[in-house]
Amino acid sequence: MRASRLSGAAGILAVALALAACGGGKDSGTTGAQDDKAEITVWVDADRAGAADAFKKANPGVAVKVVNYDGSANGSNSFRTKVQLFDRAGSGWPDVVFSTQNNDAAWASQKAGGKPAFAAPLSDGLIPKATLDGFTPGSLDPCTVDGKVYCLRNDLAQVVLWYDKSLLTRFGYPVPATWEEYQALGEKVAREHPGYIVGTVGDAWTPEVFFWGSKCQANGVTGPRAVTVRTTTTECRRAAAMLDTLIKNGTTPNVSVFTPEFVQKYAGKVLVMPGPAWYAGAIFNNPQSLNVPKGRLGVGAPPAWSGDTAVTGNVGGGTWFISSHSKNLKAAAKFAEFVTTADDYQVNLAPGYPAFASTADRWVKKQEASGYYATDLQAIIKAGTEIWDGWGSGLFSQEAIWAKTVTPAIADGKSLVDLLPTWETAIKNQAKVDGYTVG
Repeated sequence: MRASRLSGAAGILAVALALAACGGGKDSGTTGAQDDKAEITVWVDADRAGAADAFKKANPGVAVKVVNYDGSANGSNSFRTKVQLFDRAGSGWPDVVFSTQNNDAAWASQKAGGKPAFAAPLSDGLIPKATLDGFTPGSLDPCTVDGKVYCLRNDLAQVVLWYDKSLLTRFGYPVPATWEEYQALGEKVAREHPGYIVGTVGDAWTPEVFFWGSKCQANGVTGPRAVTVRTTTTECRRAAAMLDTLIKNGTTPNVSVFTPEFVQKYAGKVLVMPGPAWYAGAIFNNPQSLNVPKGRLGVGAPPAWSGDTAVTGNVGGGTWFISSHSKNLKAAAKFAEFVTTADDYQVNLAPGYPAFASTADRWVKKQEASGYYATDLQAIIKAGTEIWDGWGSGLFSQEAIWAKTVTPAIADGKSLVDLLPTWETAIKNQAKVDGYTVG
């Protein structure tokens, strides 16, 4: 990552001048004259409304208009679609945007249809280098295109191994440290405690949980429009073969964790569950979901494959963009830096693991002090530094491809190992549609 040494007002002025030099002016829509008193428009989803409120409370002198939208959730692509409309109109762009997706930098950093890129480059002085350097190593990779940073991560969603400590103790099972041990546990549970589960494959992020953490080369984004796809490698096949076994014996059902069926059938029966950091609040400590009682939920390191280094996947974690069209870059930058680094939001209010490292440490301490967990949360911190960098953030959605191609086939009883070539073809076809050179 290359970051300018400029900071503060000088850096913001430099960015404004650079953007203006790239075609700025009234007709082009790119940044021209700046107005430090201009109101900024901020787009947030419902879960980030608290971030905007916290900023306004801490910065009463900054005029902020908050607009609620879906955050491009579930691959709706609303962020990009709206920006395209504003590009055609030549006006209307928001100053700051939150997105639930990690692949928006792939398009937001690029010119389109002769129009300047939506995203302002943050590492050219708009955000201080010290701030950028304070993010957990690797967390800004999805925001970095051709060496420049175009967004700030709100939170990480590193995959860890959640487990019910009380159930493991009662059944006499150790916490699996390897994927081989995890599979063996699933086979033992199927024999000795049928009805209990060790995971699920019913959600679109299954590849991020199991295949990303196996170093499967399904998503090797190597450039703004270049990707390498290899789903029949050893790394992909070992994950698929393991899941085939556990799907067949019923310990890893094809049921989404966000369905009434999942809660009805598996509340009190989840022995272990590989999943992202946000599963803690969304599934386990949630009265509307599994509602695991206080003192039972433990968290372990993501399993490693025997003989291989431990890595993990990532499921989500939102991003904040600053518009290159903003007439008040100073306020926009202040907002983006605040909502990603300030304790007022990230420690006191945010439900997820902050991407900013020092804030994340304080967030973890607060969670541990709650007394809810059966273990400390150090495994989450460590996993945040172990997200495998071989899985990129391309324009296309791996989750959408999986949901359309693989999930129905699993429901029909087909083997994941046998489906690997089909999955590869689907990824390549979608990448080509989105203008990628596929290797």
